[in-house]
Amino acid sequence: MLRLILLRHAKSAWPDGVADIDRPLAGRGERAAAAVGAYMAQEELLPARIFVSPARRTIETWEIATRDWPSHPLPAYERSIYEAPAANLMRLVKAQDEVSPLMLVGHNPGMEDFTTLLLRREQRAKVLPKFPTGALVVIDVPVTNWSDLEPGIGTLERFVTPRALGVQKEKD
Repeated sequence: MLRLILLRHAKSAWPDGVADIDRPLAGRGERAAAAVGAYMAQEELLPARIFVSPARRTIETWEIATRDWPSHPLPAYERSIYEAPAANLMRLVKAQDEVSPLMLVGHNPGMEDFTTLLLRREQRAKVLPKFPTGALVVIDVPVTNWSDLEPGIGTLERFVTPRALGVQKEKD
């Protein structure tokens, strides 16, 4: 059994004149990233390998989430995650060896579509139709090597949102 952890970046700001890839987190996003990171540490959901989109908001999400962790592997900043469709994410994951847990920090719609692709049909409704910013998904798959990953074989271990962790939608 291998474990995949997917984290959608936390809520970002939309400053005028800033390119999409350079958008920072909003205040709510910073609070959400910290809450999700604390939750992951408390629940011992610590990845063995991490791939992060090179967008500023995903990098900030990862850095804030892990700032209080005692240690973690250095992430690989992977361009193929930025604005990636589910098929790109599947290729990236299938190219890995048997390292687990494997984690991706990325964007929608790719993260939501990839989650939907991996989960058994009857579990999809637990994460859809809303996959908010900062959402954390943990999927267990009955394979011993990522190259054997196929659509529809994953079991949803948990789906956690910042709101479930007490992060409010206050105006920044």
